[in-house]
Amino acid sequence: MKPCLANFRFYEELNDFLDPQDHGRTIRYRFGGEPAIKDPIEALGVPHSEVDLVLVNGESVGFDRRLKNGDRVAVYPVFESLDISPLQHLRARPLRETRFVVDVNLGKLARRLRMVGFDTVYDNSLGDNEVVEISMRDRRIILTRDRRLLFRKAVTHGFWVRSDDPDTQLQEVIRRCDLSGQLQPLRRCLDCNGIIVSVQPEQVWSSLEPLTRRYYSDFFRCSRCHKVYWEGSHVTHMNDVIRQMTEV
Repeated sequence: MKPCLANFRFYEELNDFLDPQDHGRTIRYRFGGEPAIKDPIEALGVPHSEVDLVLVNGESVGFDRRLKNGDRVAVYPVFESLDISPLQHLRARPLRETRFVVDVNLGKLARRLRMVGFDTVYDNSLGDNEVVEISMRDRRIILTRDRRLLFRKAVTHGFWVRSDDPDTQLQEVIRRCDLSGQLQPLRRCLDCNGIIVSVQPEQVWSSLEPLTRRYYSDFFRCSRCHKVYWEGSHVTHMNDVIRQMTEV
C-alpha cells in the first residue's frame, strides 16, 4: 500500500510538546490506512487533553474524523478569551467549579493554589492512577509535570505545567485557566485544603500563646484540621506575596 501524506501545523503553546525543529512549522506526516485524527496528533507528541480545536482543510472536526491523503490539519490549544462557540470544541465543556488535583511533583504549587483560594487535592503518596481516578470522580483539573499522564484516554481536563519555579507555575495556571477573577486569598488551609472560618476567641483560647492572646482579637480556624490562624503582620506580607505571584 502506498503511504499517505498529510500536513500538520500546531499553534501557540502546543509547540511545547513538539521536537524543537518542528516548532512553528508544517509537519509532513506519513501514515497508512485512515486513522482517527486523534491518533497522529498524539503520535506527534501532543496530548488530546491540551487540544480544543482541530481544522482539517479549513473545517472544524472531531477527534474521530478519519485522516485522508493530502489533508491539511491545523491544531489549536484551549481558547480562554477567544469565542469559538460556532466551531466544534474537542474538550469537555468547562467545569462548573474550578478544582484541581496535583501530582506528586507539584506540592509547592498545590500550597500556592490553596493560598489563593482554589480547592486543590495533593498528597505525595498519590500515584498516577489515583490522580486520574480523583479527577474523574470529583471533576478536577489535573496539573502535572509528567506529560505522559495527559495521554490517558480518561483524562478530559488537564494541563502540563511547563516551569520548574512554583511562583511561575501559579502564574501559568492562572493564565491558562483564566482564573484572575476567581482568586479568594487566604480562604483555604495551606496544610489540608480545608475552608478557614471565623471563630470567637474563647473557642481557640487554650491553643494560643500568651502574646498572641494579648495582641490579637480576630481568629480563624480550619474547618478540617482545626489549625488556628490570626491576622498578624504576616497577613500583610502574605497578601503582598500573593499579588506578586498572581501578576500575569
